[in-house]
Amino acid sequence: MKLSQFKYPIPKNLIAKVPKTPRDACKLLVLNKETGEMESKKFKDVIDYMDAGDVLVLNDSKVFNARLYGTKEKTKAKIEVFLLRQLSTEENIWDVVVDPARKVRIGNRIFFTKNLFCEVIDNTTSRGRIVRFNYQGDFSKYIEKLGKTPLPPYIKRDSTEKDKEDYQTIYANSLHVGSVAAPTAGLHFTKELLKKIENKGVKIVYLTLHIGLGTFRLVEVEDLSKHRMDSEYYEMSKESADIINASIAKRKKVIAVGTSVARVLETNVITSRQVRWGKGWTDRFIHPPQKLRIVDRLITNFHMPQSTLLMLACAMAERDYIMKAYKKAVKEKYRFYSYGDAMMII
Repeated sequence: MKLSQFKYPIPKNLIAKVPKTPRDACKLLVLNKETGEMESKKFKDVIDYMDAGDVLVLNDSKVFNARLYGTKEKTKAKIEVFLLRQLSTEENIWDVVVDPARKVRIGNRIFFTKNLFCEVIDNTTSRGRIVRFNYQGDFSKYIEKLGKTPLPPYIKRDSTEKDKEDYQTIYANSLHVGSVAAPTAGLHFTKELLKKIENKGVKIVYLTLHIGLGTFRLVEVEDLSKHRMDSEYYEMSKESADIINASIAKRKKVIAVGTSVARVLETNVITSRQVRWGKGWTDRFIHPPQKLRIVDRLITNFHMPQSTLLMLACAMAERDYIMKAYKKAVKEKYRFYSYGDAMMII
């Protein structure tokens, strides 16, 4: 497969700026991966494609307010500091992305309040920096107070207080804070819908994958075998793995909510179509002609052209079927990307 095979035209007016209310009122395009047949539904209809004994797997990672705005010492230039991950809790050292990068050099200090600043101690990439914050203590509270919701770069507006709730799944776990982008397929679920699914006899389990900025990084090489994914941290409990494996043994369906869930499951495949529990980092890049081995059904959003997320969807169903579905979605004015409508591949 080549990069050029994953292009498609997307009208800018179809890129969703805000989510639907209520969450499960958005459109759902159901694609049969065997026949290519498609149906237009509402998201709340996903329950019709689940049976008792199936297992629904959700990513409970919580998004934190990763976008900070400060001013450079002396020059007072405005600098955005986008937090990626904490490298040291003792010294409060972070891996970050800065903008504009040309103004930020090793030794510079960026102030966020009169007493809070970070000092640049190393460079990583053209925009990447390693910084040390001068604050000692529970820095997470400071981040939630000062930081802004890290909306994706294609949402061309400032984040609001409402985004703090909207850009978070209703099942995000406060013990699993670490994503700088939401697991967007999960944004469509409501508490009421999850309760109906549970009452139907579907088992609901959780795993964690902290989504990084790499989710928005487009593939830039024509030969897909030469692309390297960013590593992302994941955890899957023994309890979750046991429930998934028991359902597989009974020939029930594994329904993954989002590409992040699919990546964790496919990273941890062991013999006899089972998954192992544990934690670690995954840089697994799933694309055709690979096939998903654990996931039977995938709930996902409509993704950017030439993105790794689109390519994973094309490993779930034939690329031609996926691209025809996207063409139909454009024609019928489905809403695209993070705050957009959903697809279920069955």
